[in-house]
Amino acid sequence: MSKNKKIGDIGEELSVKFLIEHGYQIIEKNWTVGHKEIDIIAKENDIYIFVEVKTRTSSKMGMPEESISERKIQSVTEAARIYLYEKQYKDIRFDVISILLKKENPPELLHIKDAFY
Repeated sequence: MSKNKKIGDIGEELSVKFLIEHGYQIIEKNWTVGHKEIDIIAKENDIYIFVEVKTRTSSKMGMPEESISERKIQSVTEAARIYLYEKQYKDIRFDVISILLKKENPPELLHIKDAFY
């Protein structure tokens, strides 16, 4: 397993824990369709929340949330459309969870609600 994959897995585990602690129901983790992936699909009341998790060990190249490209946004929203096909739902939201893992300090987690679209 690559170092980046391990870091990403840690970030996703921290994100799931955070969401559960804040009352979200986790529906799916790493849901894929074709080459598109949604890191976490959660639910809060009748709202489906599609969560993109970005984790870094340093801010030298910018904060994790700054690395989400327009192409990634399009990929996540298209995957969400496919996921929602034939499902009953009232509303959706796209969130980002940004995690900065620091060697000697606790991780810094930022939950950005309604991050795009």
